[in-house]
Amino acid sequence: MDPNIARLGEWVGAAKRIVFFGGAGVSTESGIPDFRSTGGLYNQQYKYPPEVIVSHTFYEERPEEFFAFYRKRMLFPAAQPNAAHRKLAEWERQGRLAAVVTQNIDGLHQAAGSRNVLELHGSVHRNYCEHCGKAFPLSYILQSTGVPRCDACGGPVRPDVVLYEEALDSDILEAAVEDIAAADLLIIGGTSLVVYPAAGLIRYFQGSHLVLVNKTATAADSRADLVIHDAIGAVFAQLP
Repeated sequence: MDPNIARLGEWVGAAKRIVFFGGAGVSTESGIPDFRSTGGLYNQQYKYPPEVIVSHTFYEERPEEFFAFYRKRMLFPAAQPNAAHRKLAEWERQGRLAAVVTQNIDGLHQAAGSRNVLELHGSVHRNYCEHCGKAFPLSYILQSTGVPRCDACGGPVRPDVVLYEEALDSDILEAAVEDIAAADLLIIGGTSLVVYPAAGLIRYFQGSHLVLVNKTATAADSRADLVIHDAIGAVFAQLP
């Protein structure tokens, strides 16, 4: 075993309160593309930049184009949890993992069995009517065309995800800060740590060991006690 992975395994075994903070790279091994890698959404050609399409302004002004992109490029209903999702759920069942803080909206942590998941950017599995508030599952969006409409009042149904230009849920953000501040081991994985305010959560960690697992270097590598540049699923598959 790689000595860095072995060291991480030792720290996991000794930790009493682990918190995991993850990004898009956690789900790439489940077949969901990230944003900033070579094959990510930001490096593909569209009529508008992806970060513009998934903005609040674009959603309001061009809702049909928003949903065309959203259904085609952001929904992966067949995706399954990978080794990283499963290992985190296992640690939670063992009482070692206190929380998963995620920037992902795919629901794969819950599908793997994790219960305390703080979804900073919302979830594709929650959708609601903007007029009456009625809730709808992901299947309702997938089976609709154009702008999905509420079957009760006819209002537009939007995903409960945080778009660019929108604020994060303050209660979820506060809970994430509290969990990270109380952790003795913080593992950050599959994120480039460039999206704020989520990336700023790292500064609240006061515990013993900060670990970064990501395929490429991040601006926070110098702050970490251990850095592993590899696919997170491949790393977690080797952990106890």
